[in-house]
Amino acid sequence: MNDSAKPVFAKAFSHIYVERGVRNHPRTCRLLAKFPDAVVIECEDYKEIFSRSRQRPDRQKNAQALLLAASKQPALYPGARVCQSFGNEHFYYASNVMNCVFDCEYCYLQGMYPSAHLVVFVNLEDTFAEIDRILKEHPMYISISYDTDLLALESLTGYLAEWCAFAASRPSLLLEVRTKAAASGPLTALPVLPNFIWAFTLSPEIVIKRYEHKTPSLFARLSTASAALSQGRNVRLCFDPLLRIPDFQIHYRELFQKTFAALTPERITDVSLGVFRIGKDYLKNMRKNRPCAVTCYPYQLCDGVYSYEKKHSAQLLAFAKNELLAYLPESKLFLWQAEENKEGDTDAYEL
Repeated sequence: MNDSAKPVFAKAFSHIYVERGVRNHPRTCRLLAKFPDAVVIECEDYKEIFSRSRQRPDRQKNAQALLLAASKQPALYPGARVCQSFGNEHFYYASNVMNCVFDCEYCYLQGMYPSAHLVVFVNLEDTFAEIDRILKEHPMYISISYDTDLLALESLTGYLAEWCAFAASRPSLLLEVRTKAAASGPLTALPVLPNFIWAFTLSPEIVIKRYEHKTPSLFARLSTASAALSQGRNVRLCFDPLLRIPDFQIHYRELFQKTFAALTPERITDVSLGVFRIGKDYLKNMRKNRPCAVTCYPYQLCDGVYSYEKKHSAQLLAFAKNELLAYLPESKLFLWQAEENKEGDTDAYEL
């Protein structure tokens, strides 16, 4: 065998691991029916596969297995401080699916999870029950697509249809779906709801090609966002994370120009802006598993979060904000910024 030959990987989801406790769950049966030729392996706990030591998530991305399991808790968590609440007091995120079919080099999931395999928790009803319990106390804003891309997976899971049906009768519940998918078909099949926000992450073409592997082009994402607007949906644009790439002014200005040539600014609900930031432990794991230009940049550590030096973050945000003010009022711009008055140490990591 030629040592230089490229490795041959199995097809995605050619192997499916199923917890015995959910083997006959209706969602399990629906998912298995989509892969009649898959090798199905039963296990007691998905962590037997997902949490093994010495895994190679970078290799697993080329041959993802599907793990069907039951979340031992309702899969609902308080919003993380590195995320934006958009002015909502009661901010949560839901994690009914872990990991993503896309492969972005800067994605924090590579530092959070020991595996790149896709986990689908089939007991979605338990999360819904917990939300109903909390809604009796106060309204909720929930991002349901932080740890995966639900729109990219809709033809597989159908979870967005279930979330829409759930949200339709709960006006005090506001949901956000963040996505890089170009999936106009699945989107069109979903109802238009006033309490559902479709948040499209947009990046310069150079960032997409270099760092956002397996994701659709900017043109394709904008086409899907345009379709969402034409259907009367609430559309949020996420220029997040902003990356400090060479000539970032040129590339991000071009991104904004292309975006608002394709989308009517007045119809945009709001915009999220934020520089790259990540928890200390996550970055440590990412550098071990996937050393690259993004993970090995000499970030500054501030209160447990790595990001660019304050002056560089301010430069990125100020430039992006100033450019966007040509299209949108300031009231529609939401900026993520690190806490003030907390000086950090510069990270001296070298590849």
